[in-house]
Amino acid sequence: MATLILTKEIVRDMLQMDEVIKAVEQAFCDWTDGKATMPSKSYVRLEKGDFRAMPAALPGAAGVKWVNVHPGNPAQGLPTVMAVLILNDPATGYPLAVMDATEITAYRTGATSAIASKYLARKDSQTLGVIGAGKQAYTQIIAHAALFKLQEIRIYDINPANMERLAKSIPQFKTVIGTIEQAAASDIVCTVTPARAPVLKSVMVHPGTHINAIGADAPGKEELEPDLLKKAVVVVDDLRQASSSGEINVPIAKGLYSASEIYSTLGEVTSGKKPGRTDPQTITIFDSTGVAIEDIAIAQLVYGKAMMGEHLSVELV
Repeated sequence: MATLILTKEIVRDMLQMDEVIKAVEQAFCDWTDGKATMPSKSYVRLEKGDFRAMPAALPGAAGVKWVNVHPGNPAQGLPTVMAVLILNDPATGYPLAVMDATEITAYRTGATSAIASKYLARKDSQTLGVIGAGKQAYTQIIAHAALFKLQEIRIYDINPANMERLAKSIPQFKTVIGTIEQAAASDIVCTVTPARAPVLKSVMVHPGTHINAIGADAPGKEELEPDLLKKAVVVVDDLRQASSSGEINVPIAKGLYSASEIYSTLGEVTSGKKPGRTDPQTITIFDSTGVAIEDIAIAQLVYGKAMMGEHLSVELV
């Protein structure tokens, strides 16, 4: 057997958001049905960032993603997040592929948010607010556009240049560059910031809004005012991770919120074990920490395409 080496460019060329969404949703169903295995991610904390090891096994594939988060990287011309992934044959352990997972990380995060919105947002949602206009904001937009008929994208970032850059990258959409209040007054709101203090206040959020809280993915990070959690129906990707490093981690540590108040996991909703939105006036929140089943599902998709010869520059070792 040969091990495929898949570069960032190869992987990016193979990623189609509709396929990614389908694969990730199936992964959550498989996990909830006991067909997948995934321990919590482990952290290696450094002075200027951290590394995370994320292993998982799905039907037909297993592997591990090694991903960094270094907030100061853009000043050095590097992405904040970079990743590599090893995909293995679960029957033998043989390394099927080693692939760049930077684009996989961006796509799977956007896809998971869109899946949460599919079940938790109002079906007639037409406006998407993005708070934080970094790279992840782009995949949030294209993923939601695959499932919703978006009429307007409302963008807010503390850096005006980021807002302009994001708006120019999505010329196919009507965009509004404005205040955080304008972005928050959308049908679906995605918070994609590295904040360690709440940026989205309860008073900004209208009844019936669905929020995807993406930025809090490590202990101490927090984007939403705790009062928002108290008044909302909260769904998490993984209860263990969310409690220790997701949006709810700080409120739990301060005694302002309890894990017992969480409505469900995303897998319970996608698999039909619990209903999604049932009231058009309810505020819903998806606490996304990022889980390895998402990455392995997409790596399995990419590997399958590579084996079918969809890219001529695949390297074999």
